[in-house]
Amino acid sequence: MRKTNNIRIVHLSKYYPPDRGGIETHIQTLARTQAAMGAEVHVICVNGFDEQGHLATKTRTVYEMDGNVKITRLGRFLSVARFDICSGLCKKINKFANKPNTIFHLHTPNPTMLMALTMLDRKIPLVITHHSDVIKQKILKYGLRPFEHLVYNQSSRILTTSSQYIQGSKFLRFYPHKLNALPLGLDIETYKQPNQEALAYSRSLQEEHGDTIWLAVGRLVYYKALHIAIQALTRVQGKLVIIGVGSLESKLRALAQKLGVENRIVWLGHVSEDELVGAYHAATALWFPSNVRSEGFGLVQVEAMASGCPVINANIPCSGVSWVSRHEKEGLTVPINDPVAFAQAANRLLVEPGLHNRLVKASRNRAEYFNHISMGERSLEIYDNVLSQELNYTMAQAGNLP
Repeated sequence: MRKTNNIRIVHLSKYYPPDRGGIETHIQTLARTQAAMGAEVHVICVNGFDEQGHLATKTRTVYEMDGNVKITRLGRFLSVARFDICSGLCKKINKFANKPNTIFHLHTPNPTMLMALTMLDRKIPLVITHHSDVIKQKILKYGLRPFEHLVYNQSSRILTTSSQYIQGSKFLRFYPHKLNALPLGLDIETYKQPNQEALAYSRSLQEEHGDTIWLAVGRLVYYKALHIAIQALTRVQGKLVIIGVGSLESKLRALAQKLGVENRIVWLGHVSEDELVGAYHAATALWFPSNVRSEGFGLVQVEAMASGCPVINANIPCSGVSWVSRHEKEGLTVPINDPVAFAQAANRLLVEPGLHNRLVKASRNRAEYFNHISMGERSLEIYDNVLSQELNYTMAQAGNLP
């Protein structure tokens, strides 16, 4: 593992675990890895929880340590259309901007941190990971667009999670000279070598729900397309276990009841890390029917593959999803919004001799590509390059370079 020193990294995140989500998991993994490599790592995010640990609109600022990572969870006093208003955010960013050898890493979509950066009175070394375009929220999309361009123009480097995503983004085409791909990484050992608690939970799921378990993991929101999974379940044996919460839960439950499969769906909501790992090991496959480019990567696919759980995903145009788990190599890919094709793929895993075992082995091998060490080392190389360019620019402005 590469070691570094004298570099301060400030991640500007929307939220941070225990908030669930692929972006949140990525930031935590990246921050922990960079700290293990010797960097001084800070995360500034919004505090979404009250003092009892419940999701809340009004919260207070909390300072925490996640291992060697320093976390500032800023209290918010208002949240409107996914835009969190936090007192002290600009002051906090400015405090770090005054310190030498500091690089900021913004993770977008993230309107709160984006707007704060527009208020800085200086240029800072800034790397942006563009996790996805804003697709559905039209008011948010077009209202923020001038501010997005302002911050992206001032950035030093823009990262995407796959080269495939660049091809379909009209927004990113404005910045071809700044673009690089940095795939998300994961500490896969937890999934490869589950502990006793995870294994016990895996056994309990199979004892209660049978050997054929289809698993869906993620927020219950529109682009996850879980209605496709529920429709596909009508054509496949077994049970569908859903891990996650979200605004569409009541509608999805109503659809399940309408289609007569409500007794074959297990709604687990939030689970612990051990329970999540156990669920992957109990499942026949991960169902990942996301259908729009709001899904740019799908880190849960890597979690599943590392656990030896093949993925059935959908071929979202110009998204990295079907690149992470590739058709007929590690998993099966079907057209978007096609529950019949989804069910056919699932049935193949049940009846086609040798297919499931082949995909299990290939999935585990593919997961190694997305290991967190490689991601951390590559990120530090990018930071070093950015800081070197910034130093040369500053010296040239001061007349110290020819």
